Amino acid sequence: MKKVLASPTFKYLFWLGPMLIIAGLVAGFIAGNWIIPGILVAIGVGICGGWLLQQKAAGGNIWAEFLGRRSTQVGANAIIALVALLVILGLVNVLAVRSVARIDFTENQVFTLSPETKTLMQNFPDPVKVWVFVPQGNPQDKELLENYRRLNRNFSYEFVDPQQRKTLAKRLEVKSAGDVIVEVPEKNRKQYAQTIPVVEAGDPREAAFRLSESKLTNALEQVKSDRQTIVYMLEGHGERPIQASQGALSEAMSVLKDKAFDVQPLNLVANPDQLKEAKVVVIAGPRKAFLQPEVKALMDYQKAGGSLLLMIDPETKPGLDDLLKPWGVSLEARLIVDEAGQFAELGPTVPVVTQYGDHPITKDFGNSYSFYPLARPVDVDPKDGVKSVPLLYSSEKSWAESQLADNAKPAFDPTRDRPGPFAIAVALTRPTEKPAPQPKPSPSPTASPQASPSPAPSPTPSPQPSPSPSASPTNGAATEAQPEETRMVVIGNSSFAADGLFNSAQVVNGDLFLNSVRWLSKQDQPVLSVRPKEPKNRRITLAGGQKLITVSTALVLLPLLGFGSAAWLWWKRR
Repeated sequence: MKKVLASPTFKYLFWLGPMLIIAGLVAGFIAGNWIIPGILVAIGVGICGGWLLQQKAAGGNIWAEFLGRRSTQVGANAIIALVALLVILGLVNVLAVRSVARIDFTENQVFTLSPETKTLMQNFPDPVKVWVFVPQGNPQDKELLENYRRLNRNFSYEFVDPQQRKTLAKRLEVKSAGDVIVEVPEKNRKQYAQTIPVVEAGDPREAAFRLSESKLTNALEQVKSDRQTIVYMLEGHGERPIQASQGALSEAMSVLKDKAFDVQPLNLVANPDQLKEAKVVVIAGPRKAFLQPEVKALMDYQKAGGSLLLMIDPETKPGLDDLLKPWGVSLEARLIVDEAGQFAELGPTVPVVTQYGDHPITKDFGNSYSFYPLARPVDVDPKDGVKSVPLLYSSEKSWAESQLADNAKPAFDPTRDRPGPFAIAVALTRPTEKPAPQPKPSPSPTASPQASPSPAPSPTPSPQPSPSPSASPTNGAATEAQPEETRMVVIGNSSFAADGLFNSAQVVNGDLFLNSVRWLSKQDQPVLSVRPKEPKNRRITLAGGQKLITVSTALVLLPLLGFGSAAWLWWKRR
């Protein structure tokens, strides 16, 4: 029988068959569409079948000859190694999908959720869903929402076209395209988070219109709360306005509302009865003195366990001495001058604080900066039952100026000025003053004016009360309902929380205000405000000469050096 020689061309063409089969299978499993991958697999199978038929036509024991070749063994090892590599990559991919361990190498941790968000999501009890009324979200927004989902399996999200799902948009009270709504379906609670401006794909502004972690976390925290904590901002004495204006506290009020606080203005003269509803009362920068009935109302409010946040500027006399005296607090009519403020190009009357007290309000501040333009020292004389902790300290180079003339350069005068450092803010606590128990009148069995050996009670009961001091059950229950302690924070400045300084990323002014309100409302776990993270611009701008040198080095010098080295090695080995 004549043996047919195998074609060398067909011999090398055979290896295209397994390659097409592997490529088709991998592409099919990844894409989930088997049209084109199926064609590749079919072509590969056809090539392998054609090779087998050609080998059979050549005669001999095909498999024995094929398996005995060295090229077959090398190819089999290569295929086994390739399959093993694909299996390892598949396992690594599965573990990466199921695991939440990720590493963020960006400078500002742009792709990492803040500790506040992690704490909130890990303790979120109910299923929650975020509705983003944008037809197609950008990859950054999807990645942010995926980070939330990794922290809590009860978290879900969905991008929705408001034109196609008008019923859903109406139910969630969507006002415009791009609205982001957080919903807890089981408790029928929803909260607006933000509005993402909708732009066309490829628009240069698209990168700036992104979902904000800060706003989303605030909405999640607010929708989680069953009821809001009432915070009253007193007015009527020249306090800082809470609406947007010069020197207002509008940014602080917005953050408080985002944190599930119900912030309302209160005029004590017009509505004195509303004071008892407040969890926290804030007095921010009064310019006029309080009336004596107002001071008494505030003192009664404290006796009942109410909390006060006093922000008192220098060169003001709010008339609150009677309120502060039982706490041992005094506000001296002096202005803090700090050379550290001048070094920071803020002026000597702007103390720069980097030292903070050991307190829940400031425990996470570290060595962060905070500014207090025009501040007064807060002095505390220890009182029995009152615990005080300084929150802010001025620098060692500060002093308390008694007379600072206009346009005059401040200078320390040891004869009249006080050397620093000073406490600019103090947190105080004391036991709640419980009302004295009211004795219950009862007839005494031995109150008869005449002694009688008979155990029978006197027919005429004495009108005198029983000497027993036991209170009635009603009074006892009311006593147990009283809070255990009264809290107060006194800050010798109010401008630190004003618009402009509150949300500054360089200082913790806003955190001091927010954490003070939280602590006063008996929320002793301070949560710092979630600030937006922006990638820093690290682009290098080169001058004309620097650009010429860089381009010449990269495109001319280095290639010539490489070619020269190669030529020298070739000549040396020739």
